[in-house]
Amino acid sequence: MSREYLPGEVIIYPYLWSWQDERGETEGRKDRPTCVVVAVRGASDGLTHLALLAITTQPPQADRIALEVPAIECRRAGLGDLKQCWVVVDEYNYDIAERSWYIEPGGKTLGRFSKAFLMKIASAFAGARTSGRRVSRLD
Repeated sequence: MSREYLPGEVIIYPYLWSWQDERGETEGRKDRPTCVVVAVRGASDGLTHLALLAITTQPPQADRIALEVPAIECRRAGLGDLKQCWVVVDEYNYDIAERSWYIEPGGKTLGRFSKAFLMKIASAFAGARTSGRRVSRLD
């Protein structure tokens, strides 16, 4: 049984960018801080379905949608050593915690964003989701 995941938590995860997925890559190139934006226990399967957003120190390109993380939120999320970072909301990795090849059982949480900042992330994610990219990590 895996632990409970909560929206706003920041975990370490080998995020696979959509451009890497489109090139046929199947593995994230490095472990990176990743925000759990959605964590839903499936009614039919009882499994934890996750939508995970990458956190990056690279400023977003003009055609991308990302939120800059304020310094206080960096500290709350366990990212205090980063001078500047962004949560990318126009793409996400989809995974199931209990079946994941990439999530360690009992894995450590770096920290958690505040409810107010999480609501900004969730709103931006919802707005970008129709045109955003989903990368399934189930295989």
